[in-house]
Amino acid sequence: MTNSLVAAAGSSKAPSRLAMIAMVLALSGCTSLAEAPAAAAAAEISKERIGEIVASPDRSAADRANDGRRKPAAVLAFIGVRPGMVALDLSAGAGYTTELIARAVGPNGRVYGQSAPRPASVPPRPTSAQLLADRARNPVVANIVPVLRRFEEPIPPEVARAGLDLVTLMFNYHDLGHLQVDRAQMNSAVFAALKPGGFYVIADHSGRPGTGIGESGTLHRIEEAFLRREVEAAGFKLAASGDFLRNPADPRDRERPEASQAKDEFILKFVKP
Repeated sequence: MTNSLVAAAGSSKAPSRLAMIAMVLALSGCTSLAEAPAAAAAAEISKERIGEIVASPDRSAADRANDGRRKPAAVLAFIGVRPGMVALDLSAGAGYTTELIARAVGPNGRVYGQSAPRPASVPPRPTSAQLLADRARNPVVANIVPVLRRFEEPIPPEVARAGLDLVTLMFNYHDLGHLQVDRAQMNSAVFAALKPGGFYVIADHSGRPGTGIGESGTLHRIEEAFLRREVEAAGFKLAASGDFLRNPADPRDRERPEASQAKDEFILKFVKP
């Protein structure tokens, strides 16, 4: 079948879309499109398209100011976003990553931006859900859906039943420690909701070896190996790690390194087998 696919690509008569789908299904060992791995659903967006997304003139000034630190082009390429994906951004906050993914998956995709209910003791200020709703007023990212749910049950049942292609958690996994979230329950919920072949992408601030999640409320860091063990315990397999947020010179012994240094950060991509 592989030779047939190569031959078809090199012939003057391109195969129909249905024929291509059939070949993809055969290569993946599936008998129907519903059984196909999430990764085979569509091609990843190109570097050129990623550049267009980052350079979009209707992105906010605040988001653009964050770009130097957050490296959105590298992050989107690492995630492997595809048009039409259904994604969930855990702990979406103000929606920086949520919006980037919403632009990347396009009008045929959807991004749920999750935030947890806020304790009554927290001073009044715009909630994450309100900030995401404000973003969704832009027709380009009207596919953003705010979700207010506990971290332990972050995915609406109807969304979980349909299945997700992607879940992201950017720079907030460490906070789940001092917030006393049941992370095992959360990771299991993410695993159950993802389609086979779906990705769980987590970025965070690097902690020193042996510190686990014990410095989450002080230095706001987490040990990478500790995070990996917790996520893999839910059934995930590590698919890739990125070095583009690294700074080996960061001693990782304070919340913020000296002004001349960048914070050492990691990004990991897990897959549901």
